[in-house]
Amino acid sequence: MQSIEAEVARVPAPRSPVALWLRVVLGVLALVAVGVPLLIVSTAPRVIVHNRAPIVISKRVVPKQELPPVEPVKLQAVAPDDAREINAAIPFSSLPNPAARAFHLSGAADSQVRAVDCLAAAVYYEAGDDAVGQRAVAQVIINRMRHPAFPKTICGVVFQGSERSTGCQFTFTCDGAMLRYTPNPGAWQRARDVAGMALNGTVYGAVGHATHYHTNWVVPYWSASLEKISAVDTHLFFRWAGWWGTPPAFNRGYAGVEPNVPQMARLSSVHQGDTTNPLEPALQGDGSLIDPATIPDSAVPNAVGAGLDANHFLVVLDKKMNPDAFAALAIKTCGERLYCKFMAWTDPKQKPAKLPATPAQTASLSFSYLRDQAQGYAKALWNCQQFKRPSPIQCMRVQPPVAPAAAPIPAAGAAPLPDAKAPPGPALLTGVRRKTDPAQPAARPAVNFTLTPPRPTPTPAN
Repeated sequence: MQSIEAEVARVPAPRSPVALWLRVVLGVLALVAVGVPLLIVSTAPRVIVHNRAPIVISKRVVPKQELPPVEPVKLQAVAPDDAREINAAIPFSSLPNPAARAFHLSGAADSQVRAVDCLAAAVYYEAGDDAVGQRAVAQVIINRMRHPAFPKTICGVVFQGSERSTGCQFTFTCDGAMLRYTPNPGAWQRARDVAGMALNGTVYGAVGHATHYHTNWVVPYWSASLEKISAVDTHLFFRWAGWWGTPPAFNRGYAGVEPNVPQMARLSSVHQGDTTNPLEPALQGDGSLIDPATIPDSAVPNAVGAGLDANHFLVVLDKKMNPDAFAALAIKTCGERLYCKFMAWTDPKQKPAKLPATPAQTASLSFSYLRDQAQGYAKALWNCQQFKRPSPIQCMRVQPPVAPAAAPIPAAGAAPLPDAKAPPGPALLTGVRRKTDPAQPAARPAVNFTLTPPRPTPTPAN
C-alpha cells in the first residue's frame, strides 16, 4: 500500500493550458530571433570593402561671384571593376542638357593651324582613333576655352599644367604618351578633320556644356562633386553644378593667338622653331637649348620702377650678354608667376623709370617677354634691328610711323612766340610760292615697336 502511494507521489501533476501555451509562444519567438538574422545574412548581397580613400563630395555649389577652382587630374586607387560600380552609382542629372553654341576659329593662318593641331592631338590621345569619342572630347575642350576658369586658347586649354607632372588637365600632356607613340598618317589626318570641323561650326550636342570627363574604369576625386550629364561609349561627361554649368557662364571670347607648344613639334611643323611655353627651356639662335636654370641667381633682377608690382620687370641688359640667353633670363626672372612682363634695354638711358614707356623708349626696347597663363600665352620677342634672329616670328613688329604733332598756329594778330625769329626784310605775301623758298624736308619720326607677334606664312602640318 505504501509503495503504491509513493509511486503516485512521483507522478507530476498536470499543467494548466495557459502554461503550455506560454511555452509554445516563447519557443516560437526564440526560433524567430535566431532564424531571421541567419536568413538575412545568408541571402544578402556580398559587400566589398575597397581599400581606397572616400569619395570627396563638394559641400556647396560655387556661387556666381566666385570662380570655381580647376583641380588637376587625381585618381582614386581602385580596381577598374570597382570603379565601374562606383561610377554607375552616381546618377545622371535630371536638369536640361542644352547643346553648346557653334564656334568659329579666327586669327592668323598659322595660329589657326596651331589650334587645329593641338585639338587633333587631344582628341587622338584621349579618345583614340574613334570619331564619336573624338567629337565629344573636342566639344569639351571648346567648352573649356569659353569658360572663365580656363585659358582663352585651344592650345592653352589642352596643355594647361603640362609643365608639372601632377598638374596637367589631360594626362597625355605630362605622362610621356606623345613621346612613346605617334599616330599613323591616316589616323592623324582623321583627328585633324574632326578638330577642323569642331573649330568651324560643328557642335556635338550630346555632351552639352560639359567641362570634365573621364573613362568609366577610373574614379577622379572630383567626379562625385559635379553633375553627370551624359555618357559616350566608356566616357562619362560632367559639368559644374549651379550657375557655372549653365550656358550664360560660357561667355569668354577667344584670344585669337595660339601659343607655340614645343611638345607639338613632332606632330606639327607650325609648332617648331620657337619656344613660347613659359617653363620650357629657351631656344638659342642655332636651335640649341639654353636652360633657364643655368642663369645665376645673381643675374635675376627685381621688379623696378615707380608703380610697378612684382609681376613687372624693367631691366638693363649687359651689352656683352649673348642675345640667345635673353629668353632664359626672362623665364628665370619670372619664375612661377602666372602673369609676368619682362622689358629690357641695352641702353640704360632709354629704360623708363615707370610705365607706360614713351614712344622713343618703346622704339629702343631690345627684348620683351610676356606671359599670361590665364590665356595660355607666352612670347619672347627681340628687336631685330638690334639683334639678328633666325626666324622673323621672334621679331617685334614694326608699326607704321606716327607723324609728330604739328606746331600750333598763332591766332591772327597774336604776338610771336618768345623764341620765334622775325623774317628778315618786308613781310612776305601769304599763299605765294617763290623760287627762293628753301625746300622743307619731311620729318622722319622714330620707328615704334610693339609686343604684338608677327604673322608669318603658315607651313603645312605634317
